[in-house]
Amino acid sequence: MTARTLYSCTMSLDGFLAGPGGDMQWLTRHLGPNPLAEDLVDRIGSLLVGRRTHDGDDPHRGTDQEGAFGGQWHGPVVVLTHRPPPDAPDGSDLRFMTELEPAVTAARAAAGEKYVNVLGAEVARGCLEAGLLDEILVLVAPVLLGDGTRFFDWPGGHSVDLVKRHVSDAPGVTNLWYDVVQR
Repeated sequence: MTARTLYSCTMSLDGFLAGPGGDMQWLTRHLGPNPLAEDLVDRIGSLLVGRRTHDGDDPHRGTDQEGAFGGQWHGPVVVLTHRPPPDAPDGSDLRFMTELEPAVTAARAAAGEKYVNVLGAEVARGCLEAGLLDEILVLVAPVLLGDGTRFFDWPGGHSVDLVKRHVSDAPGVTNLWYDVVQR
């Protein structure tokens, strides 16, 4: 079985993943216990992240919860970037790649039968454009940010059909999980 790709994130009610300038500190007051998210951590085999997400703001920076999923997840990470760092480590759990399809292939191989968790709006849109995104999980926080990085932005517009998989509430968020309808 091939690893499925899952775009997961916490989003403001008005559709932003990060505030202006990539600010993620707004998340700290909305990150509480969430059985769905906590169960997901063990089902993730690798991360596929954009460079801005990889290098960006961590709402838990400097604490024992720093890192993916509040520091609870550790494993292979594939960073999709136009400019890999010249001193990128080789052979570790961190890989920098410049092309989407080979990056997805590498992340799927690293994930085994678990999920490839996609982090970053641009990478997720690229996966959607290429027909490589299988599922979307959005934790909707009750806050309006007004500006920042949009959850989904496709210049010129594009419709993507989804099928509801699961809806639930957790303290501070509403969980919405969908399957992406492949055309």
